[in-house]
Amino acid sequence: MSHLLRLAPPLLLAAALLSACGKQAAAPEPERAVRTQLVSTGSASASHEYAAEVKARVESRLSFRVAGKLLSRSVNLGDTVKRGQVLARIDAQDLKLAEAAAGAAVNAARTNRDQLAADYKRFVDLQRQGFISAAELERRESAFKAAQAQLDQAKAQADVQGNQADYAQLVADGAGVVTSVDAEPGQVLAAGTPVVRVALDGPREIVFAVPEDQVGRVRAAASQSGALKVRLWGNDKTFPLTLREVAAAADPVTRTFLVKADAGSLDVKLGQSATVVLELPQQAGIIKVPLSAVLQQDGKTSVWVLDGKPMTVKAVPVQVGGAEGNEVVIAGGLMPGQEVVVAGVHVLTSGQKVKRYVPPRGGAAPVAPAASR
Repeated sequence: MSHLLRLAPPLLLAAALLSACGKQAAAPEPERAVRTQLVSTGSASASHEYAAEVKARVESRLSFRVAGKLLSRSVNLGDTVKRGQVLARIDAQDLKLAEAAAGAAVNAARTNRDQLAADYKRFVDLQRQGFISAAELERRESAFKAAQAQLDQAKAQADVQGNQADYAQLVADGAGVVTSVDAEPGQVLAAGTPVVRVALDGPREIVFAVPEDQVGRVRAAASQSGALKVRLWGNDKTFPLTLREVAAAADPVTRTFLVKADAGSLDVKLGQSATVVLELPQQAGIIKVPLSAVLQQDGKTSVWVLDGKPMTVKAVPVQVGGAEGNEVVIAGGLMPGQEVVVAGVHVLTSGQKVKRYVPPRGGAAPVAPAASR
């Protein structure tokens, strides 16, 4: 028993040492390397450019007023048409039959009216001679008037059917150019189905799309002389434009606003490419950061700012004032001199330890661009 007591302390010491060796020290949190950029003030771009196209002010989608099978189309894409020119025809057989039936109904109604008119005239003489009562004469007069009304109705219906038969031909409303062909011979078309689109001769417009964040500037340009200009394809010169129309709502897919400007007396061709230039006064004291620095989370916009030592990151809410190319204009939330993370913002967490990214020696890793000055 005494022998066991003498062995107990060494055994306990060995067990404690083995237990300590089995435990591993908690690994320190690694520092994530991040690309950063110092916040500074600069100036907003004084001009914006938009891709544009020359279009006709009036562009009509022409269609038949009646349904039918398309028999022929006499124009193709790019053809020039004249006012009154026949562009297409549908099968008018049923329409002609309906017109003939309406004409027969007119003849029948006219015959009935003539018969009742003769009867009424005869009964007028009989009533004067006292052979029939006044009430009977009134009934004969009512029958004659009803027959006359039926004849008028039949004539109106015949006119409608005649118009329907004429609608079997699609006629150009004015001179212009065919810009789209939407139906081919053999198709059965419902009334109102587009067949061709014609850009009518006359005023031309410069049409372009503007992002949501810049549509206000374009509207403001309407009151500033020379703020809106156009540069036609193949010509380095710019020409003044007059803003004519800005869409009231954005396109549901592209989220851009359609803008139309009057081309005036410019020598332009339909479909010609152009570039619209919007020139505005220079704005100084603007803070801009790369698009990659902005984080959208829980409906809020923020950026990661470096904070303290050891170096950590914290999310700072910001207000975005617009976009210019690959940069975002910050309207509030940042101060010059702060350092923001410009890459990998979606993998960071608040309070996470970071370090500035240092490109390897001899590497050609790109450095985040500095804010515009």
